[in-house]
Amino acid sequence: MATARKRPRPDVEESQAECPFSVIHPDPNEKEKKAKRRRQDSEDHPQPKILLQASPFSPMGRFKDPNNTMDRHYQVQPYQKWMDMTRYNSFVLNGVKYWSEGFIFVANSSTIERQKNPGEVVQPRKKSDDDWVARILEIRASDEHHVYARVYWMYWPDELPPGTQDGKKLIQGRQWYHGANELIASNHMDVINVVSVTAAATVNQWDETNEDDVQPALYWRQAFDVRSMELSAAELRCKCNRPENPDRRLFGCSNEDCKKWLHDDCLTHDVLLKTYKRLGTDKPHKPTPVKEEEAGEGTKRPLSPSESGAAQMAEQSIDVKPEEQGQMIKLGDVENALPAIDADATVTAASTEPKRRGRPRKSELAEQAATKPYEGLFDAIIQSELSPPTIEITDLRESVTGGDKSWTERLHCLICNHELE
Repeated sequence: MATARKRPRPDVEESQAECPFSVIHPDPNEKEKKAKRRRQDSEDHPQPKILLQASPFSPMGRFKDPNNTMDRHYQVQPYQKWMDMTRYNSFVLNGVKYWSEGFIFVANSSTIERQKNPGEVVQPRKKSDDDWVARILEIRASDEHHVYARVYWMYWPDELPPGTQDGKKLIQGRQWYHGANELIASNHMDVINVVSVTAAATVNQWDETNEDDVQPALYWRQAFDVRSMELSAAELRCKCNRPENPDRRLFGCSNEDCKKWLHDDCLTHDVLLKTYKRLGTDKPHKPTPVKEEEAGEGTKRPLSPSESGAAQMAEQSIDVKPEEQGQMIKLGDVENALPAIDADATVTAASTEPKRRGRPRKSELAEQAATKPYEGLFDAIIQSELSPPTIEITDLRESVTGGDKSWTERLHCLICNHELE
């Protein structure tokens, strides 16, 4: 079975936080078979246990296998060294407390390089060039110098690897329906040194079925199973049965028998196609008298629609102090009768097996079923600020005279032909 390949751990450099732990995912059934053959376990030399991580993510959309929970069996190696460390509920870094099950930003080589060269001109970059985002599953430490977190990575859409299965298609990188602040939950597990953490992150799950659920910051709706290389489904909209890009406007049909949400580009395409069929390349647009409706309060237009680790008892919190910083270790006040260390730390990039990146593909808007014979002849812009919304059509044909070069029309539902309000 194909899996998402990981980058090898680089040699530790000045900008990287050393982490001596790695995560493997053994088959528990194979482990049981070997145990039956051996039966040589002893209390002094126990065999490493294969643990099960229950996924904190429950995407709204389904995978091909409806029973897929994204739970993963795992072992942290070296096993005994990991298990001998104390488990904590939180850690404090640079005066900021980070909790288990919370989201964090993690420095990588790109962000460290920008910090080293603040005067350089900022070039256009992908979201994946920003800090990585992860969800903390577990925190362990041997002392204030050695604090580690086991995490699940959140993917930027740009990082989806080649061969990712999105419905019936194999894709790579960001798709046209992914928003600028959109993340993808995953079961890609790693252990990081917490001095790589740069800040706490707020990441919400977007419920696409709730038209009033608008996400102003980071959010996720899809999940990526690295075992099967599959994305969970996204809610399909409109007549074209494509997902929604939350950065683009949707228009809702007010017909009680329809109530469909429509893409702005699909509405524009429909109007321009009808205009082309009516006027072709040489007919001018002649306005027809329109009965003015009484001014009044218009019908309100619908709004656009735009987490778990093991149950082992843990200490409350530990403050983090990186090694070899040449600073005194200050023991802080005992928090909830448990140890806490107060120290400043230099942010260092995580030395992990990061997510494999994928190159963004071109927009898939060109996959519309119909062609666009109107291109270069007509253009249109939806005036969504008006109620009801209208669309302004512009005639680009310089050789055609005798008619209006710009006019407005009402928008109609692509499913039931009801006027949008």
